[in-house]
Amino acid sequence: MTMDPLVLLTDVDRATDELLRSAADLDPAAVGSPSRLPGWTVGHVLTHVARNADALTNLLTTARTGVETPPYPSPEARETGIQDGAARPLRDQLEDIRASHERFADAAAAMPAEAWAVFLPWLGQSAAALPWTRLREVTVHHVDLGLGYTPAEWSDAFSLRLLREIVAGATDDWPALQLRPYGIEHVLTIGSAPSPPVVGGPTRSIAAWLAGRHDGTDLTVSPDGELPTPARWK
Repeated sequence: MTMDPLVLLTDVDRATDELLRSAADLDPAAVGSPSRLPGWTVGHVLTHVARNADALTNLLTTARTGVETPPYPSPEARETGIQDGAARPLRDQLEDIRASHERFADAAAAMPAEAWAVFLPWLGQSAAALPWTRLREVTVHHVDLGLGYTPAEWSDAFSLRLLREIVAGATDDWPALQLRPYGIEHVLTIGSAPSPPVVGGPTRSIAAWLAGRHDGTDLTVSPDGELPTPARWK
């Protein structure tokens, strides 16, 4: 997948449209139904998707203006915003996602070339990573809505980038693993154990399994045995 933030913005537009089309078919009462995320309803997920767009818009503004604007006023404010918005009517939820996406898109369009290189401490990367961050949020949380959209619909490019990101960010609480995605020549490694289990399968399935969005039923493990349990991906 390209690293060009301007190209990725087109993917963000497409992913947002796909999520909105899925959610538009919901029974309005479904906002109170459980999502695939423990403790969150469909309304929680939809509200989070909208507030995440606003958080990333704040970071784009920081990069463009030099005025520090945190993504959220505080962790407590982030949680309160999601809880307060979760029970809103479906129509309001969808309009909120559309409007917050437009704010994000407008802020990205206003970025001069040099602003994409500004390092953002909250992100731990330059602003150029923000379109990918948004694409990842929309695409993964589309799965969490439980509306029939699954990781099987992820593109190869998205799946590989997500997989590499998860592997690069794995901490000591992750089990040691060797990952062999089909069609990828090199092995991806988590941990430093001398002979870790080798997990093979489609790239999207491995990425989704590590992200907690797939049960791993189409993955193989060698030596024979049960799949290890990944740590919780954040």
